Amino acid sequence: MKETKTMNRKVKAKKSLERAHSAVVVDGPERAPSRAMLYAVGFERKDFHRSQIGIASTWAMVTPCNMHINVLAKSVCAGVDRSGGKAVEFNTITISDGISMGTEGMKYSLVSREVIADSIETVVGCEGFDGVVAIGGCDKNMPGCLIGLARLNRPGVFVYGGTILPGCFEKQDVDIVSCFEAVGQHANNQMSDRKLAQLEACAIPGAGSCGGMYTANTMASAIEALGMSLPNSSAQAAISQDKKKDCEAAGKAVMNLLKRGIRPRDIMTKKAFENAITVVTALGGSTNAVLHLLAMAFAADVKLTIDDFTRIGKRTPVLADLKPSGKYVMAALVNIGGTVPLMKMLLDKGLLHGDCMTVTGKTLAENLKNAPKYPAGQEIIRGFDNPIKKDGHLVVLYGNLARTGAVAKISGKEGLKFSGKAICFESEETALQAILKGKVKKGHVIVIRSEGPKGGPGMREMLSPTGAIMGKGLGKDVALITDGRFSGGSHGFVVGHVTPEAYEGGPIAIVKNGDTITIDAEKRELNLGVPAKEIAARLKKWKQPKPRYTRGVLAKYAATVSSAHLGAVTDLHIQP
Repeated sequence: MKETKTMNRKVKAKKSLERAHSAVVVDGPERAPSRAMLYAVGFERKDFHRSQIGIASTWAMVTPCNMHINVLAKSVCAGVDRSGGKAVEFNTITISDGISMGTEGMKYSLVSREVIADSIETVVGCEGFDGVVAIGGCDKNMPGCLIGLARLNRPGVFVYGGTILPGCFEKQDVDIVSCFEAVGQHANNQMSDRKLAQLEACAIPGAGSCGGMYTANTMASAIEALGMSLPNSSAQAAISQDKKKDCEAAGKAVMNLLKRGIRPRDIMTKKAFENAITVVTALGGSTNAVLHLLAMAFAADVKLTIDDFTRIGKRTPVLADLKPSGKYVMAALVNIGGTVPLMKMLLDKGLLHGDCMTVTGKTLAENLKNAPKYPAGQEIIRGFDNPIKKDGHLVVLYGNLARTGAVAKISGKEGLKFSGKAICFESEETALQAILKGKVKKGHVIVIRSEGPKGGPGMREMLSPTGAIMGKGLGKDVALITDGRFSGGSHGFVVGHVTPEAYEGGPIAIVKNGDTITIDAEKRELNLGVPAKEIAARLKKWKQPKPRYTRGVLAKYAATVSSAHLGAVTDLHIQP
């Protein structure tokens, strides 16, 4: 009898752990009104005794990246329900970087990361879900989902919506970046109106995130390496049986995490973030990874800095020949086995921490124990004896133009040093027009300022100017620096995240046309060739401009956002 009572107590304790939040909402006579409302949305009596799992869907028809995620969410729900839970689907927002790029609307892009995180936290916290599966497609979805999961710290899994297949134009693989670069070719009279129209009509053939190692695929790979998504979730086509199975497995996985009491912060450790940085480096990923991983780490209460990218980059080579700097699209990597064989290579080389816990309930090393090798003869992922670049491509720069740091994406193809004369612009639009009209010449360092998190506000991506530069054939002849940021599709001699930003009185605010600017990737320096006394004098005369927005989302964002070198988070100043 005593043993039976002890066993019953253990069963009750386990149930209370698995329903720690939903029980508060639906258990007991006084919760009858809550149950009444849940009957209306499809609950049955038995469901009130099950763990409730929130399924955060970023579905919307505003972008091909997310147009299929409602279908994926149903597969996740099926996985949860078959594993003994009760799935409850809800939506958060998404925006389209690709569509809004180069417009005032792009200022809402980075803001959407915070809105997504806030909305997931809000719904899950309010409804009393015991666990969460979040599904993301476009760039900001992924860090937004992970920030929300880290804040809540309830058992959770992330599912990537998957990569798009490439379009085909004149027997070549094309994607959205092909269109941005075509704008420059068109302005340079190298592409006709007819050809441009044909390209834009076939570049995006269906659902899925942009096809190169741009920000979406970069962040999906980083999250898999972090341990917060299932193996190869980051390397599957959006419309595929593999992705459907990934979703169903994620539903099962979250129930396993719930039973075992494994939470996001048990997985999102400092060593796990180091794994994420290593994989991003090996893949030649987007500069946005710096901004987003810093923000995700902050949400998980992990001390990560931009200098960690330098430290890890010194020992990690770039192995992937993927767009934008390389030849291949993400679908090609999917076809040879995805990210799992790469991570096994990195683990065997001692570059990953194999003891990190993952959402499978196993360590990274356990997940990779029987990982296959890439097929012989493939050219997408190189060996350590023949890397694309022997060390990292994400180069953090300091100097009198970036006292608290800037981030460059240096593939090595554009060289390691650039020195030229500044040509300054107060917005992305004015810079783009100058490039298209031929005002930017060989030897210029384009300075686009007042585009930082506070000053923009919103820290727009400069894909339109960088795409135009490449399209105009100036990729090796000019450089570009900005307190804004870059799309993962940007390449060339480009430096973003210059901090302090112009709006806060950073030295980028007082650069004049004709000043010499030197970018040195080997010394990791970004310097203005002006005497210190002159810089001090200019800064003394500088006056902060009035905010561009005084009401609404952008005004709230500008008032709360931190510097880019801290991840551009919006809750930094309200920590205890």
